[in-house]
Amino acid sequence: MKTLFRILIILALLIAALSAYSYGSAHSAFVFVVLGVALETVFWLRLFPRKTKKRLVK
Repeated sequence: MKTLFRILIILALLIAALSAYSYGSAHSAFVFVVLGVALETVFWLRLFPRKTKKRLVK
């Protein structure tokens, strides 16, 4: 279930970024292009999450 939820969030971010890009370019709205860049950045960060090293407690 966790994997499915992660995939759905990633796809929603991608669709939102593409929508913001297309609306911003069609209507010359710079704000939507910036929003598209922000959403795409979050998309790539969620697609490849950081892996933290677990420290061994002695």
